[in-house]
Amino acid sequence: MWYKVKELALKGFNKSQISRELCLDRTTVRRYLGMEEEVFHNWIEQTRHLPKKLQGYYNYVKDMLESYPYLSASQIEDRLKEQFANLPDVHSKTVYNFVNSIRRRHQIDKGKQKKLRQYEKLAEPAYGDQAQVDFGEYYMQTSGSARKKVYFFVMVLCRSRQKYVYFQSQPFTSHTTVQAHEKAFVYFNGQPKKIIYDQDRVLIVDENLGDLLLTQEFRSYCNQMDFEAVFCRKSDPESKGKVENAVGYVKHNFLSGRIYNGEDDLNASAMGWLWRTGNGKEHSGIKKIPHQEWLIERDYLLALPVQCLASKSNEYKLYTVRKDHTINYKSNFYTLPLGTYKGADTQVFLQQKQDDIMLFDKNMNILTSHKLSLGKGVTVRNTDHVRDKSQSIAVLKTQVIAIMQDTPKAKLFMELLEKHKQRYVRDNLLLLNKRLTELEPEFIAKAIDFCLENNIYNANNLILTGIHYQKQHMQDKKVVLPWINTNITKPDTINLYEPQVSKISTYEKVM
Repeated sequence: MWYKVKELALKGFNKSQISRELCLDRTTVRRYLGMEEEVFHNWIEQTRHLPKKLQGYYNYVKDMLESYPYLSASQIEDRLKEQFANLPDVHSKTVYNFVNSIRRRHQIDKGKQKKLRQYEKLAEPAYGDQAQVDFGEYYMQTSGSARKKVYFFVMVLCRSRQKYVYFQSQPFTSHTTVQAHEKAFVYFNGQPKKIIYDQDRVLIVDENLGDLLLTQEFRSYCNQMDFEAVFCRKSDPESKGKVENAVGYVKHNFLSGRIYNGEDDLNASAMGWLWRTGNGKEHSGIKKIPHQEWLIERDYLLALPVQCLASKSNEYKLYTVRKDHTINYKSNFYTLPLGTYKGADTQVFLQQKQDDIMLFDKNMNILTSHKLSLGKGVTVRNTDHVRDKSQSIAVLKTQVIAIMQDTPKAKLFMELLEKHKQRYVRDNLLLLNKRLTELEPEFIAKAIDFCLENNIYNANNLILTGIHYQKQHMQDKKVVLPWINTNITKPDTINLYEPQVSKISTYEKVM
């Protein structure tokens, strides 16, 4: 700038003209014109003072850098905003210069930086058209000396770069991945038309040469939703580079140097980080603030699913189903139909209307309703939720032995089955009662002999053995045709007959 000022002065420009041309204050122009080259170099080499606005945070930043030297200036800026509500409104470059000056003064080296992967620049998709999903893992330091591994789910809207992140302490399953999707849709206030995934084992079973085999729960979820699931080919991370970068951003900007205090605290802090930094700062790629872009993109997103609308409303609340098919609500237990419980993550929606409560599944189909109990520790049940025990084990046992032709060996097999499979007697008897009718009595008897000889007391094995004997019999059984003697003796009476002979004169008349 000093040389430029001198050059314009030599061309005859006055101070005002130089000021307008170079966008400099006239005082600065006057000072540069009055400096010789040697004086100017000595002046710019002088030590600069630290920014006065951030001087009060010097010790905090110094302690952070000494404890976590790998933190970037952007992370330090976010920590300052998080910890100090009265932080002065300064430019990010000011924070960067402030952090670097502390590093130089105290010789705090940032350490070896990981080389960034390069991605090809693709055309920006339309608003509401695409999102990308990926998972991440990270070891966090706890309040003690231990480390805790956390797992997180990230979804990014491709056009606005609006991000959502959800943390949990256990690896993601198909069920928890579906839950994370619903939370993301509520956060975005809609769902995109397409979502791009990696071939993660919680979502996909096999690539199958392009005919992708999804896990049962995720396939069922996709069939219920409006978005289209698109999967990258293996070893092709460039297809979802936006979310790859977002995963790294979460690790290095949000998680790095943070203490783990539980899932709830981590997710609450993540929401604050998304508001301040993740979606609140200008994106380096699109040079726009993701949140402001999302205000445009949300109008192009597909409508929220029914279950997301329910979870968003205060009228419906999620409750976890216990393995005995009950939920705990206000210190009482309410039963659900058998088959509702499908694992530790099974949840239902509860709605209370005056003295009645109604329970819905994830698709908002009503499961049951109960009268609200005013007591404590009461189990409120519907009679139709009780297990069907109309057929006792004794009756089933009698029916099965009758199908087995009531032989001594059949009775012995039943006694041994009851002895070795005490907890599964009913299940074995129900299967035998259903499947033994497919077999002939002789093959049932052979199967019983085989099981008794080999100490096998299992209904399924007995049936498979009987089927094997029956198939083998059908293969060995061949239809043999009787032998027929084709040598026919000519009877003597045949010589008694002479064939009729037509006269030639008859044909001559016709012609």
